[in-house]
Amino acid sequence: MTKRPAVNLIIDAVIMCLLIVADQYTKALAVVMLKDKPAIPIISGILEFNYLENRGAAFGMMQNQKIFFIFVAVIILGCIIYMLVKAPAQKKYVILHILLVFIAAGAIGNMIDRLSLNYVVDFIYIKAINFPIFNVADIYVTVSTILLAIVLIFVYKDDDLRFMSFRASGFRTFDDDRSGQHSKEVTDSVKEQKDNNDASE
Repeated sequence: MTKRPAVNLIIDAVIMCLLIVADQYTKALAVVMLKDKPAIPIISGILEFNYLENRGAAFGMMQNQKIFFIFVAVIILGCIIYMLVKAPAQKKYVILHILLVFIAAGAIGNMIDRLSLNYVVDFIYIKAINFPIFNVADIYVTVSTILLAIVLIFVYKDDDLRFMSFRASGFRTFDDDRSGQHSKEVTDSVKEQKDNNDASE
């Protein structure tokens, strides 16, 4: 690993830690200021802070599936780490790094809650549309995932994302094995035909 990618990964890690700290700090404030207390209006009739212990996924979906959520979070984090490590050290990949770091920070922030509390602390409530209560980590994940999808579809070309391929990373794939087998069969066929020609002569 060259110096520049190593520096990039250190910066990614620092930003991720700061985002996680910010998420955990807001949740700690929510516990102190909102738990067992009335909701605090921020914009009357539109936005308020309202404490909720969420045992489901983001926005209250799929309740009481702790092991499943942790498993999914670990898989997602593994994929993100792989992409961050393999991403070329070029300016056009900066936005990719940022979005992946935000998604990872959100996943880790909520995973910390699940492991330590068995639930996730939510407190942001958009009352005007009765939107499910959420937290800062949810914002990290949701907004960054939407932006990531847009970037992958409209900004990066196929060649820009070749670094994510296992083949580009030196891993053998099924297609590699099949291609190798086909080449071996062709070679054996040519050799057999040559031997038959030699024998007939």
